[in-house]
Amino acid sequence: MEPASALVHLDSSFINFRDFDFTKGAHGYRWIDTKRFRLPADLPDDRDVLAALIAHPQFRDTYDGAGVQDWPRHGRWWLDRITPGTYRPVDDAAASDVIRTWAEQYGAVPEPLRSRLRREIHVPIRTATGRYLLGRLPEDAVHDYGPVHVDYHELVLIDRTAGALTLLVAADD
Repeated sequence: MEPASALVHLDSSFINFRDFDFTKGAHGYRWIDTKRFRLPADLPDDRDVLAALIAHPQFRDTYDGAGVQDWPRHGRWWLDRITPGTYRPVDDAAASDVIRTWAEQYGAVPEPLRSRLRREIHVPIRTATGRYLLGRLPEDAVHDYGPVHVDYHELVLIDRTAGALTLLVAADD
């Protein structure tokens, strides 16, 4: 099986913090982009799933508004610098803490946003059978305009029970 054909992109969603009523402009130009994929049952382990994600065309997104392109970039990074080994397994508490700490770094999150984060981000984190956080990459892995993102966090949620993979990118620019 070709890794790129192993996953089927189902949908994407975008949570823009500017769409919520923060006090004193505390939204910080933050957002979370979510891409969901159907996970085939025949991928034997999570490393194979991560390799399939990295090989998928939807992974070639720099999250700068240009959308998915046929280029060697992903997020802030050169694509060839990301491997299954650059992701480290984390438990649900650690994964949720990454998102919660990042979301609350400028103060309280409005209740409508907190509710949406709970439903669309924290519940999938909790129900995933595997959670992976993109680790720190070396400075030379940042592509030519990667520094547009001030703060960047990436989680991969594998839910074998639901047959789904979710790629979460939380950043500000």
